[in-house]
Amino acid sequence: MTKTLDVTTIGRSSVDLYGAQFGGRLEDMGSFRKYIGGSPTNIACGAARLGLKSAVITAVGNEHMGRFILEQMAREGVDTRGVKIDPERLTALAILGIRDDTQFPLIFYRENCADMALGVDDVDDALIATSRSVVVTGTHLSNTRTEAAVLKALEIARRTGARTALDIDYRPNLWGVAGHGDGENRFVESAQVTSKLQSTLNLFDLIVGTEEEFHIAGGSTDTIEALRSVRKVTGAVLVCKRGALGAVAIEGEIPASLDDAQTGPGFPIEVFNVLGAGDGFFAGLLRGWLDDEPWPRSLEYANACGAFAVSRHGCTPSYPSLEELHFFLKRGVVRPDLRNDHELEQLHWSTNRSGDWSTMRVFAFDHRMQLEDMPGYTLEKGGDFKLLCLEAARKVQNGQAGYGILCDNRIGRRALHAAAGTGLWVGRPCEWPGSRPLTLEPELGLDCGGLEEWARDNVVKVLCFCHPTDDSTFRAQQEETVKRLYEASRRNGLEFLLEIIPSKVGPVNDKTNAMLVEQFYSAGIYPDWWKLEPLKTASAWSNVIQAIEAHDTHTRGIVVLGLDAPEVELAASFEVAASYDLVKGFAVGRTIFGDVARDWMKGGLGDADAVAEMARRYTRLCEVWDTARNKASKAA
Repeated sequence: MTKTLDVTTIGRSSVDLYGAQFGGRLEDMGSFRKYIGGSPTNIACGAARLGLKSAVITAVGNEHMGRFILEQMAREGVDTRGVKIDPERLTALAILGIRDDTQFPLIFYRENCADMALGVDDVDDALIATSRSVVVTGTHLSNTRTEAAVLKALEIARRTGARTALDIDYRPNLWGVAGHGDGENRFVESAQVTSKLQSTLNLFDLIVGTEEEFHIAGGSTDTIEALRSVRKVTGAVLVCKRGALGAVAIEGEIPASLDDAQTGPGFPIEVFNVLGAGDGFFAGLLRGWLDDEPWPRSLEYANACGAFAVSRHGCTPSYPSLEELHFFLKRGVVRPDLRNDHELEQLHWSTNRSGDWSTMRVFAFDHRMQLEDMPGYTLEKGGDFKLLCLEAARKVQNGQAGYGILCDNRIGRRALHAAAGTGLWVGRPCEWPGSRPLTLEPELGLDCGGLEEWARDNVVKVLCFCHPTDDSTFRAQQEETVKRLYEASRRNGLEFLLEIIPSKVGPVNDKTNAMLVEQFYSAGIYPDWWKLEPLKTASAWSNVIQAIEAHDTHTRGIVVLGLDAPEVELAASFEVAASYDLVKGFAVGRTIFGDVARDWMKGGLGDADAVAEMARRYTRLCEVWDTARNKASKAA
């Protein structure tokens, strides 16, 4: 059978609730950040980020947290065919904190959880048969039901020629040899655990653990003695993690000292968070092991991935992309607290975004001032109309990819909230309408702390009326406002769209937009998206694209705004813009809804007719864009 997967992991999956405050007790945490977790799940996600095709065999509950894990794994590029949805049990949960560089309190909520009910019937033979390797983590050897599932997966792997690997991943309280409040403890001696592990070690080609984990596997607190005990029952390559000392690989006889084993370079990184570092390490090791890299090189990958995890918040969110890993290995450590290395963090952010938005057909109805000026407008009617706009957008979307909306929270709150989870790209404006100098909506607060309340699928959008001829004081004031919003967006994990309209301020030429783009990058602002006026010449487009790509080769792209232009003018601008790959589509509003809104507000048009007419116009613009893009692609 063709091997379409590089690695399949089997075992734990959970939701991790990470304390958002650092330096205090878990008892004193005031808020938490939600991530996916569980060693096999983390390893699969880390491997996917490094370009490996990965899958997980696990189980989640048939509830919100189970769906979150499934959706997030899909966003990470992990194959979820092997994930069982258990209707009777809840998804596992872990609550974690960072007290200092040595204390990381941890509580597991795993009583009768979904993944611990995994059985032999839940292991898909075909999935294992298509995988080049199978990775097991130790927890699932701790009871007879899950052990049987693991042994079945290993048997299929052996039969179909897949490599096998074990992450010892010893958690004493998950083996029942420590209490619930002792989740942070990584080692408790247990002859029973040692015996169970030793009965399976012969099934693996690769075994990975810390010194303490080899102590439990080998039944001795002397590392060399423990490794020799392990070697008696398995010929696997043994990789021993040594914390700040890096890691070693032992292929044959156990040396007298770990210093005599094969090593890879370590990295002088500040320890911020050790939780999940071993899973990141394993993902990096897989990248080298499956490519048959020499062990020093594989260990270098692993140590680097572990270093990223040690320096960042969360497990899976901290792991690098392959490009980020190569950049780091080539450039080296600039500062030991990697999470504060701005160049590295920008690459981490931009190469780990999820979702395919290579086409953007956006119905923009985030307008506020324009609706408020219409005869018959009230706040309630404005909200009702924006629900009709959303209905029209979803009618055109019809479950397809590449569609989106721009919708505000002040008038369009109900539509904005209703759009969540629909598959639409959702942008949300922050500027006070028409303001120059730029003023933000009051709901954001002076420090933009209001973004903490936003849904995580919302994109922060801000419109700045600016021009290269603005005096330096005025320009600095606007840039400071944009940067404050941009940095708050990043802190809250929200993508950022910057819209600039210089034509409302002064005359424009082929260099105007490019000059503004340069100015914002120079101010340290790296938008995920740019929203630009329709540029009239190829030279203007070339200049602005060159300016963007000179600073950020990973930007999501550009969307073209409409400025209430008639369809014929938009069609002409689309034809020019569509020949540039960085232009992903359009974000047009009044051309679609303007006349409809005026008639509807006055009572001259019913709801159904309004939706039908807006859907017709939106569909027509989508067709115009798609035609222009197809024509450009054929010409190229």
